[in-house]
Amino acid sequence: MAPSQDPSWKRTAAAAACISLAATFLVGGYEFVRSVSTSLFLNAYGSAKLPYAMTAIPFAMALLVFGYGRMLSRWGPLKTMVASSLSSAMVFVLCYLALRAGFKPAAAFLYVFRQVYIVLIVEQYWSLINSFLKPEQARMFNGPIIGGASIGPIAAGYLVHRIATVVGTEQILLLAVAALLPATLLACLAYRIAGEPQPSPEEHGGRQGHLRLKLLTDSRMLALLAGVVCLAQVVSTVFDLRFNQILEAAIPAKDARTAYLGGFWSTANTASSFLQFVATPLLLRYVPMRWLFLGIPAVHLLSSLGLLLHPDLRSASLSLLLFKSLDYSLFRASKELLYIPLSFDARYRAKQVIDTFIYRSSMGLTAGALSLVSMMAGVVPGLLCPAVTMAAAAAWAGLTVPLTVDGNESGRYCPKRTNGAQ
Repeated sequence: MAPSQDPSWKRTAAAAACISLAATFLVGGYEFVRSVSTSLFLNAYGSAKLPYAMTAIPFAMALLVFGYGRMLSRWGPLKTMVASSLSSAMVFVLCYLALRAGFKPAAAFLYVFRQVYIVLIVEQYWSLINSFLKPEQARMFNGPIIGGASIGPIAAGYLVHRIATVVGTEQILLLAVAALLPATLLACLAYRIAGEPQPSPEEHGGRQGHLRLKLLTDSRMLALLAGVVCLAQVVSTVFDLRFNQILEAAIPAKDARTAYLGGFWSTANTASSFLQFVATPLLLRYVPMRWLFLGIPAVHLLSSLGLLLHPDLRSASLSLLLFKSLDYSLFRASKELLYIPLSFDARYRAKQVIDTFIYRSSMGLTAGALSLVSMMAGVVPGLLCPAVTMAAAAAWAGLTVPLTVDGNESGRYCPKRTNGAQ
């Protein structure tokens, strides 16, 4: 049936537009926090301490995901999303006050918290999207949904680049608080239009577990997806650490470094936007999933080689930019297709474990391993970083073949979706 003949098409498009606009404010707000928290941490502790801060992320993530699972069982998806968003805004206000008072540990806390709050909320948005879109609709809508969301971080990164040296780094944190409010209201509107997803009677109230961890052992497809997410974050973490290591040496001044980061992330999000609006819809429609999943780690293998041969700020920036732009567009849009046919618990509980806890815990464990290297060697050797990313990208590519086979037949491995947003 053509979209114009489908009576539910306008409602689906309206819900998609609202959640995309909500994500624009959410991720735009995150862009303020990302540049600010990184610069403040480097100023307070230096890049050598970044692995130690990252090591704390799995523990923070475990607390948030556990709390999320309990809230989801008790309150349902909508109220849980609202509570997650507004409590995050309150944390930023408290961090701002602590930083203004000169409380140095607030910089470390802010760095850790910004890593965990964003994935918890973003994955709730995607759980809703995967509940009201059908697979054929997702191939058309996923790219533009992410593309619309990229407008916020592009604008935020540009704004940080322009005003950081004028108003000061700490003041920008208040913009993140302001952005969370319209994000929450628009997400609520998307829920109202699409309908709040409902679990089956067997899943109601978390009867089979608040996080439904057993799905990861029962489903080979979800287990493989967890492995891919883990390896992708190993690549991301090492690229990020090497980038910040080189950035600290190249731009030692705090506000100038914040301005550079704002420009860098604005460029990364602009590249993502092109991929989201133009490349992703075309690739999802015409290229087999297996080749898409194989192509992404192949790009990172090549950029790792470039960083190995040319260990400077330009190569480090390019490696991280390529990873983030692909991660925010093609990888995200294609990965979400795997969740659509699955049950409520797979979309709302197992997804949070994979795309929130495993996603960030992989960062923490990778950073922990590099921390041990740093303790023994005094600093993480520059040559080690591209070697690790090359190995992780190769392993990532190896998992994509069975993953895409299972993803095309997900009903064989996971409970099927019995209802969507109602």
